[in-house]
Amino acid sequence: MKKVLIVDDHFVVRKGLAQILMEGLELIAVEEAGSGEEALEMVGARGDYDLILLDITMPGSNGMAVLKELKSRHPQLPVLMLSMHPEEQYAVQCMRAGASGYLMKGCVADELVSAIEKVLAGGKFISSHLAEKLAYELIGNEVKPPHEALSPRENEVMLMIASGKSIQEIAEAMTLSERTINTFKYRFMQKLGLKNNVELTHYVLKHRLSAPTLD
Repeated sequence: MKKVLIVDDHFVVRKGLAQILMEGLELIAVEEAGSGEEALEMVGARGDYDLILLDITMPGSNGMAVLKELKSRHPQLPVLMLSMHPEEQYAVQCMRAGASGYLMKGCVADELVSAIEKVLAGGKFISSHLAEKLAYELIGNEVKPPHEALSPRENEVMLMIASGKSIQEIAEAMTLSERTINTFKYRFMQKLGLKNNVELTHYVLKHRLSAPTLD
């Protein structure tokens, strides 16, 4: 019996994923966590999971932070990232941080089941597009866009500001102080060489980056 923990802050998403796994896989037990903090507590308390299916965009501790913490505490535990964001935005960062795969939320049920089967068998799951991107990075033939050097928090704040959210709204959504959000903004604006929010919006549109939701 394989044990999978689904980590997503949306109840309906968790239930939908659980149903897909229960119908598509044999000898599978599924548990759920509604936040990164809850997931870390459950893994720490029980420690018998065979795979973590982890969403990236969540309030509080985001998926990237949770991934790094999980791999620090349990380096052998496979983590499959599930995200609404394009591979270009997070996939390489996730794989570098120790993820066993990266999958878009818009994938079909069969692809999700196949990915989980592969990871449970000890393999890695990546799309052909991501495999090509990783290959280019390994041989050093690709000039990386500046936003790939941002931290996960800087990236989140950047995208929320570009989508029109105020500093106050972002601070409330991320449960951080407005001063901290402004610090993140200052850092990423410096790294990207941008002067104002108009230039930021143009940058995000040019690179086809998508903003996380705040609900």
